[in-house]
Formats: sequence, C-alpha cells, structure tokens
Amino acid sequence: MARPVTLFTGQWADLPLTELAPLAKEMGYDGLELACWGDHFDVQQALDDDSYVQGRWDILKKHDLECFAISNHLVGQAICDLVDERHKAIVPEHVWGDGDPEGVRQRAAQEMKDTARAAKKFGVEVVNGFTGSSIWHSLYAFPPTSQEYWNKGFEDFEQRWYPILDVFEEVDVNFGLEVHPTEIAFDTASAERAIEAVNGHKRFGFNYDPSHLGYQGVDYVGFIRKFADRIYHVHMKDAWWGHGNGEAGVFGGHTTFADPRRFWDFRSVGRGDINFEEIIVALNDIGYEGPLSIEWEDSRMDRVHGGAESAAFTKKLDFKPSDLAFDAAFEKKE
Repeated sequence: MARPVTLFTGQWADLPLTELAPLAKEMGYDGLELACWGDHFDVQQALDDDSYVQGRWDILKKHDLECFAISNHLVGQAICDLVDERHKAIVPEHVWGDGDPEGVRQRAAQEMKDTARAAKKFGVEVVNGFTGSSIWHSLYAFPPTSQEYWNKGFEDFEQRWYPILDVFEEVDVNFGLEVHPTEIAFDTASAERAIEAVNGHKRFGFNYDPSHLGYQGVDYVGFIRKFADRIYHVHMKDAWWGHGNGEAGVFGGHTTFADPRRFWDFRSVGRGDINFEEIIVALNDIGYEGPLSIEWEDSRMDRVHGGAESAAFTKKLDFKPSDLAFDAAFEKKE
C-alpha cells in the first residue's frame, strides 16, 4: 500500500473541523494533520478533558479520516524569536500574556511541552512545528557577523529547546522542525548545526518540506538522504522560482505572495519546480513509511480546486518500493 495522503489544516483554520473533515474526504484525502490553532486541536483542552480527545477522533472517524501528527508551528515560532508585536497575532492569549518578550518565550516553551503531552494523549507520535531563531535577523552578515555571534544563537536554541525535547522523550513523541527561513535551521548546513547544538537529541528531527529549500538553491533531495534517520514527517508543497521579471530577489523585496515581481512563490502541488518524482524515490530509499501531508499554498488558485488536484497528483505519483529486484527473473533457477 502506498503512503496515506493527508491535508495539513493550518491554511484551512478558518473552517471548523466539523466542516473541514467532510470537505477533505470529498477532496480525496486519507487523513488530516491537525493544526493547533483555529478549532482543529486545542492543546489545553486535550490535556484537561478526555472527552475532547475522543470528540476529535469521532469527527475524523465519522468521515473515515486518520491522523498521524499534530502541528504547533505558531507557538514554536515564539520560543527562540526576538518577540515583537507580530507574534501577538499568532500565539494563544495565555501564551502572549502581558507581551513581555521573555515571558512570551517561556510560556511558548511550556505550551510546546504541553503539545508533546497532548499528542501522546491523542495517540500520535509526531508534533511538527517551528523553533524561531534569535539570529535570523543576522542572516546577511553585515554589520560584520562572527561565528561567535551565530554560536550564541545556537546556544540559545539549545538552552530553550533541550528541556522541551526531554519532555518529548518522556512521552515517546518526536518533534519535526519544518526547516524554513526564520527558523534556527533553514537549509542543510544550519540543520546540521542545529542537531549538533542539541547534542543529537533523538527527538529532534524534521518535518521535511522541499518548498522552503528549492528556491534557496538547496539540494532538497539530498536533504532526505543526509538526514534519513530524522525525517519524521513529510510535507508535500510546491514552489516556483526563477521565472519572474527580476524586480524582487530571493529575499522577497518586501512584496506579498502573488506579486508578479517575485523571484519565487508557492504553487499548488505539481504546478511548480519541485521534482516530486525524485522525492518519492529518495523517501523509498530511506524507508520512510509515514504520511505525505499536503500543505497547500497558492495565492492565485481556489483552494478547494487546488486541494483536490494536489491529493490526486500525490496519490498518482506515490508508489511503494519494490521488494524484488527487477532483473531477478533473469536468474537461472537450480
């Protein structure tokens, strides 16, 4: 059997789960990757109320849907970030509190620990998310930036995340960082450095998403092979790059998505420049058997149309690996 195809609900959080679940089934999905915002999955309710957990599953099962992971990107972003007024819009009120940056970071860390505990109670083995970064603003090394300066950022990441990862270990759940600009790891080199920073903690791995790597010029297929034992979850998301009019570069030029001046943009799965065929081959090579979760983002397309075609594209593309060498039939039998 090929891998289940699921829908990440983060971009659909304006719809209650009771509406999204039947729509996802209609679009061809096998399950949902529940976002911890909107009304899709509430971490504190899950911890406090057993009936809430059962209720989430009842909705899923009613529509013959599975769930293999929950995701708390928004809270994760606040853990290491230099928190400012933008974060108020993405974190729960009890995490924001009085808005004091260090207080927000500490409450976000606690919420991520609770997310691990809620995932265990819900019965899934992976929490996906972001980490934030105290050094993302220094990406371009001017004023002149030393390795010592960057090391402080990775030390901050270790100090804030190692205790969180220990909770993940306690409850036997993995954390999958979506390697992404603005995170402590945003390409292969920084991903290696992040692993080193947490001393190779086995609960720290990746929610693989090629769309954030391709337009940067990162070998997104090589990423799978390099981190074969840390690919805990997979997002199928496409991106388009290098075809614009040259007015905005890789950093975006302070333009919004869908601005035609952009060098890159997200596309519905199968309509961009990501080579998903090679991704499936690499995932088979490393023995990844988890879901392929569509993170649908395309500012120019109706999302139901895009969600349905993305599910169909992924199901047509995916295939289980062979357990027999293709030329075995040529061998002489004794």
